[in-house]
Amino acid sequence: MKELSTKPYLIRAIYDWCSDSALTPYLAVKVDDQTRVPKAYVKDGEIVINLSMDAVRNLQIGNEEITCGGRFGGVLHGLVVPIVAVIGIFAKETGRGLVFQGGDCIPTFPVDISNGSSLVKPTLPSKPRLRVVK
Repeated sequence: MKELSTKPYLIRAIYDWCSDSALTPYLAVKVDDQTRVPKAYVKDGEIVINLSMDAVRNLQIGNEEITCGGRFGGVLHGLVVPIVAVIGIFAKETGRGLVFQGGDCIPTFPVDISNGSSLVKPTLPSKPRLRVVK
């Protein structure tokens, strides 16, 4: 039997945590041919989508894809995001969430979204350094 990916389960968990904490869940996505999002809002091959209950309708986070309806510039769009295209999910207000690399995840707390770009950049701890003190 093929082992199931943990990625969709972790996406649902962070989404639920955001909702329960009254935070806004944002989904960072690498756009490819299988991703259905409004191309006008794609920047550098990526898009960040607000997944809050106020922003989307009929949200379904399945094991293979995320589907919902959302408005961009006042126009309703049907969104389809394959799970493999998800870069990360995080709370807008705190930046806490998960960033995915490869098939599954590398948890990074917090995620640095303060630079305003659509690319989610994890803040990783720096390597310890030794120095001689005289």
